Amino acid sequence: MSTGSAATERAAALAVDSQCSLGEGATWCARTARLYWTDIEGARLWCHDSRDGAIASWPMPERLASFALCADPQWLLLGLAKYLAFFNRTTGAIHRIVDVEPDLNTRLNDGRCDRQGRFVFGTKDEGAPTRAVGGFYRLNRDLTLERLPLPAPAIANGIAFSPDGATMYYCDSPTREIRACDYGDDGRVTNDRTFTTLGNTTAEPDGSTVDADGGIWNAQWAGARVVRYGPDGVETDRVPMPVSQPTCVAFGGAQLDTLYVTSARLGLEADVLAREPQAGGVFAVVTGRRGIAEPFFQGAAPQG
Repeated sequence: MSTGSAATERAAALAVDSQCSLGEGATWCARTARLYWTDIEGARLWCHDSRDGAIASWPMPERLASFALCADPQWLLLGLAKYLAFFNRTTGAIHRIVDVEPDLNTRLNDGRCDRQGRFVFGTKDEGAPTRAVGGFYRLNRDLTLERLPLPAPAIANGIAFSPDGATMYYCDSPTREIRACDYGDDGRVTNDRTFTTLGNTTAEPDGSTVDADGGIWNAQWAGARVVRYGPDGVETDRVPMPVSQPTCVAFGGAQLDTLYVTSARLGLEADVLAREPQAGGVFAVVTGRRGIAEPFFQGAAPQG
């Protein structure tokens, strides 16, 4: 564990002034050179085409917390507030898969595909203050849902997988620590442990991604920064942000060397927004490191 000083710092610049209330879920599609993200509170999916700069968005039937690219390119897997569904980007059709925690006052939150093409996600408590009543789950390729044997979170976040897929990273944001566990090809989760802590700070760990060298990049809510940790949990790089609430990170670009960062305006007072007019936008920075192409969800999408 470490909260030591960073080896390098690079500043992020605004890429898309999307003004999202709660921008999240940054995901780069290498086959189309498009960046996708969600405005959770705005219940809208966003897309930026890097080839021509075009921006598109789609309204969602309820808050969209996270999502995944699918092996069939016309479909996305949606993690909506209370259920998982397939979404056809061409027709707008939504096919419900399964409800999640229907008897709890929770909603879906962060999610990513593992290296085997299964969707791993967590939930967050909707109460105030939040309580550790949610869970971490996996939607398997046969569309069965299973709960993972991990501690119940108040706000599940930071799900990412090492390049070889053998380690899963995750966090419960209010604890201000990032955790790791061994993750088998068969989906078995063991050896849950603390990976690193944020130390004496009001910042909380939010969305994460992993680079080709096994470094973990984490957006830190209320910290105005993105931090990279080596596989040993020691901080190596830091990206200062011009907004206080960065939320999620993803590598993109032709060489997968551009780090995209979503952000939020939610909860910011008028005087803070005056100082952070770009809050809710998407930012980009060339880090000097390369990412890994995002895995596709391998479950069968509907036909037609």
